[in-house]
Amino acid sequence: MVKMFTHPITVFVLGTALWLVSVAAAAENSSAETPATKQPNIVFIFADDMSYNTIASLGNSEIETPNLDRLARRGTTFTHAYNMGSWSGAVCVASRTMLNSGRYIWNANAIYKTSEHERNAGRWWSELLKSAGYRTYMTGKWHCTASAEKAFDVARDIRPGMPKDSAAGYSRPAADGTDPWSPSDPKRGGYWQGGTHWSEVVANHAEDFLRDAAAQADPFFMYLAFNAPHDPRQSPQSYVDRYPSESIAVPANFLPLYPYADAIGCGKRLRDERLAPFPRSKHAVQVHRGEYYALITHMDEQIGRILKAVEASGKADNTWIFFTADHGLAVGQHGLFGKQNMYDHSLRVPFIAVGPGVKANAKIEQPIYLQDVMPTTLELAATEKPEYVEFHSLLPMLNGADSENAAIYGCYLDLQRSIRTEKYKLIVYPKAKVVRLYDVQADPDEKHDLAGDASMQATVDRLFAQLQGLQKSMNDELVLER
Repeated sequence: MVKMFTHPITVFVLGTALWLVSVAAAAENSSAETPATKQPNIVFIFADDMSYNTIASLGNSEIETPNLDRLARRGTTFTHAYNMGSWSGAVCVASRTMLNSGRYIWNANAIYKTSEHERNAGRWWSELLKSAGYRTYMTGKWHCTASAEKAFDVARDIRPGMPKDSAAGYSRPAADGTDPWSPSDPKRGGYWQGGTHWSEVVANHAEDFLRDAAAQADPFFMYLAFNAPHDPRQSPQSYVDRYPSESIAVPANFLPLYPYADAIGCGKRLRDERLAPFPRSKHAVQVHRGEYYALITHMDEQIGRILKAVEASGKADNTWIFFTADHGLAVGQHGLFGKQNMYDHSLRVPFIAVGPGVKANAKIEQPIYLQDVMPTTLELAATEKPEYVEFHSLLPMLNGADSENAAIYGCYLDLQRSIRTEKYKLIVYPKAKVVRLYDVQADPDEKHDLAGDASMQATVDRLFAQLQGLQKSMNDELVLER
């Protein structure tokens, strides 16, 4: 059982006289007040395209992530955190709209398709915390249609969905080994547009804000959104050199081609999938995975700078830190390179929580959605969760309660649906008229499709019906038929 804090609700009175009285009372009692009794500061660190299995201390022996390793040792890792999927090829848009609106995917899509300022004005995550007395700050990738400048008190260097790419970064390396791309050449632009690598800019701005916050009394909410490790996967040469392609393992679930790629929207027309040649070669996968790891390691160093700045602010004892990503990425697994699929490498992300009273070096294996972080922070801020917020606070789970999610729902356009329980995952391809079944406990790499096994038909039928039930609860209008 993890012992948590209860934070008193602060009532903000608009009347000037009453406000002055409350300030005087606070000053009189300040000597008796400890940081743990105040609303906590919240630092949210967000990666892009980062799969759950890309942190050294969480099981990846190839990658170097010393700062994320330390963060995991300081707090509790939710090992099975998921994104629901997407209504478009830009999975990050769906993930971030769910995150900032608090709504499940198809309800978030309804907001996205209409005027967000009319439908969700004042209801974004940052605005709810602002109403609770927080000074709100963001830098980096936003990729929501709402205005970051309006949603946050301070917003710096708001980035688009990805750094500018170039033709040289696609369909590489060639079969003969030639490769026109350099992941470390600033002349390629991309992450170096503006002169400083974008991951370093995020850390620079975070340090600036934390130096200022050290002298401020109000609690703060920081939304620090890296574009890394999204392609084009560029990092300084010293990081690239740590991951020579020949030293990178080929994933156990490597395939030259995914058999249903075209039918599920993951064929040659999808931008993400064109990064490497068809059919996939083991060498190409090694090259891309090495560059993926290099960019993550470079981002990890910037995260280390942010964590040091939190300590230097003098506010670390009353600060919660959350680290996660908007979704995962295949990078050569199952013959796929993108995130537009229902496999764990693309739906599942790292999720670490650190804060006062949180158990150190602990893991919770029950499933969550990454967007559960939003109502978690509302509870920390001692502000009521609005009725339209559908995700769940994680504080009960940190206290030993069970997950609110008996099964995890997944979707992509009208081409893919999935349900994942503790033991099984069922994937449905409606237009291809294909179902796939995996025993994710015995087969975590999802290599062996059991859907054709006569002895598994009752399991397929049960999961299919359960998936249909989840669809209804999600307002998913796609009709699934066997």
